[in-house]
Amino acid sequence: MKRYYIVYKGRVQGVGFRWKLMMLADQLNVTGFARNLDNGDVEVEVQGEDVDAFFKGTFSQDHWIRIDDYAIKEIPVVEYEKNFSVRY
Repeated sequence: MKRYYIVYKGRVQGVGFRWKLMMLADQLNVTGFARNLDNGDVEVEVQGEDVDAFFKGTFSQDHWIRIDDYAIKEIPVVEYEKNFSVRY
């Protein structure tokens, strides 16, 4: 199992990006969260067996969402996390 911390830059706020991530996480049975940052970016922590598929899925075609750049790093797994949520 892996856990990633990801920051997405681009047109990622106000376009349903966090909700898309939550649905993708549900499909792949991964846990974590997505949260808007004050600078317009979105930060994500995601963990599970399919985190690589989750990451690749975030780039699936969507005419509202535009990812211009991202930063990703592996971080320690959070034990007993049960779901993926959208945080405020």
